[in-house]
Amino acid sequence: MSGYKGLAIEERQSNAAAAKKAMLERFRAASQDPEAEKRRTERIAVNEARQVRSTEREAAKERQKVELAAQAAREAELAAQAARDAEEAKVRAAAEEIEKQAALEAEQKAARDARYAARKAAKKVRRRGY
Repeated sequence: MSGYKGLAIEERQSNAAAAKKAMLERFRAASQDPEAEKRRTERIAVNEARQVRSTEREAAKERQKVELAAQAAREAELAAQAARDAEEAKVRAAAEEIEKQAALEAEQKAARDARYAARKAAKKVRRRGY
């Protein structure tokens, strides 16, 4: 068997260094390319516009939450006012019912008193005989 016939270690190291150097040069050339700079500035502009739209959406959501909270407060106040009005109407209806009942009882008492007075008068007439 013959020995290893590959490249010597110095040659391999110099080839690796050359490859690294070539990659570094390509990277430097790409970073200095005006087209790459233009693309980078466009990406930055797009990203900033995206962030502005995002903050606008968040602000709109907050405004909507505030409006919904205000609307809910108005609705709650209207519901409370309606409940108070219903309670007042119920109290008025109960007071009117009590007044009607009192008037009816007074009327019935007056009719009963009139019947009683008529019976008394008739009894007097029967006793006197005229």
